[in-house]
Amino acid sequence: MKKYIAECIGTFVLTFLGCATAMFVGCGTPAGLFATAAAFGLSVIAMAYTVGGISGCHINPAITLGVALSGRMSWKDACGYWCGQIVGAVVAGALLLLFAKVMTQPGAAFLGANPAGLGANGVAGAGGAGGAFLVEVVATFLFVLVVLGTTDSKVGAGNFAGLAIGLTLVLIHLVCINLTGTSVNPARSIGPALFAGGQALKDLWVFIVAPLCGGALSAIVWCALAPKEEK
Repeated sequence: MKKYIAECIGTFVLTFLGCATAMFVGCGTPAGLFATAAAFGLSVIAMAYTVGGISGCHINPAITLGVALSGRMSWKDACGYWCGQIVGAVVAGALLLLFAKVMTQPGAAFLGANPAGLGANGVAGAGGAGGAFLVEVVATFLFVLVVLGTTDSKVGAGNFAGLAIGLTLVLIHLVCINLTGTSVNPARSIGPALFAGGQALKDLWVFIVAPLCGGALSAIVWCALAPKEEK
């Protein structure tokens, strides 16, 4: 149970801090875009060294799927991780909505470009659902492949894995923010979309299915690359 709670807390931190930065700093300028990318990446690094020793710090259903398909965890634990991750993201989404309502009251000052969006993902920047799906599959594949490689017990990066994973997430956000808002994480997308509603909720399926496909593909590739004893 502690593992599932750790995943809940970690996903809450990632979703809340990353999306709050997108809401109140904005991504309309190079500085804002970099700040948002850094917020997501630094959140992962912080949680990796906070709850990593408890749960492995997946805080992402696509990573959990990749780990399970690679044979590193049971499907029972995977289901527990998914539940914890989604609960954490939904709680974060609710808090983001509260912040948006408070900060958009008359007299409140903030730098946000779109607080009403709650940091939700969208498909318009990628030319529609098809383009967004492709972006998210490729981005998640690359991200989860790094996760699987750096955390491998034989050829991984050891204590530096969290740093490598967080910095990779920063890079992926820099590329994908203007295309999809960067999901690569179904839970991170579910939380804000549930409370943003509208088009964000209609497009949510893209940001659930595509990252899971990318995570599954990365597991297939890593299993082919990994040392035989790790398969």
